Amino acid sequence: MKGLLRLAVDSHVIAKRNVIKIKRVPEVLVFVLISPIMFVLLFAYVFGDSIAIPGGSYREFLIGGIFAQTVVFGATFTGAGLADDMQKGIMSRFRALPMSRAAVLVGRTASDVIYNVLSLAIMAITGLIVGWRLHTGPLEAAAGFALLLAFAYAFSWVMAYVGLLVPSVEVINNASFMVIFPLTFIANTFVPSENLPGVLRAFAEWNPVSAVTQAARELFGNIPPGTPEPSVWPLQNAVAYTLIWVVAIIAVFAPLAVNRYRRRP
Repeated sequence: MKGLLRLAVDSHVIAKRNVIKIKRVPEVLVFVLISPIMFVLLFAYVFGDSIAIPGGSYREFLIGGIFAQTVVFGATFTGAGLADDMQKGIMSRFRALPMSRAAVLVGRTASDVIYNVLSLAIMAITGLIVGWRLHTGPLEAAAGFALLLAFAYAFSWVMAYVGLLVPSVEVINNASFMVIFPLTFIANTFVPSENLPGVLRAFAEWNPVSAVTQAARELFGNIPPGTPEPSVWPLQNAVAYTLIWVVAIIAVFAPLAVNRYRRRP
């Protein structure tokens, strides 16, 4: 019990340190706020009239995918922040302090939830401006946003582990782009998965990004009436499949990241 209390207190200190850092490096906050607006406007106005969604609006179809893509990309702040701290020697100072070893990573991943909350808020406002609407009640809408944040938090642990493996911020930015870009585009984020050919369609249907996108659309009421039921289990049970991935990712990568932090010279 005492160990958990110590972890909570130390994690709060680290999270507070990372939040205060936003004031000192406002450029990061600007990127967090501008990037979602750019994606929403780009896809809504450039592709909005080119992709047909039977019985519905592409702009409403789009926002769920943009939400999923942005929170996944937002997880890279965790890895980049840890790589930057390692490069500057700050991690060595943390390890010299009488604090919980896991607190640095728990505080880092927790503070990055704030980045994703800001991104989702800005995207929601921008989406409302371009024509997106919520067609469910406040509880379902809140559940949709909570599910997106939970998935983002889980993915932050993947980036935390990667951030402790690489030697610099530049490396993690390039490495994460090579993984996250195809993961978010070979999905139902921007086009229906049934429009994809063969192998790509199979990958998209089992892709966890497709599941969180589908779950968000269902909870926001953005599935057009008369849309055929998905033919695969992950999209038929998108909320459950997303939660399975959230638990599995944290269960695997949280211990790996903490162990790597302890052993890193």
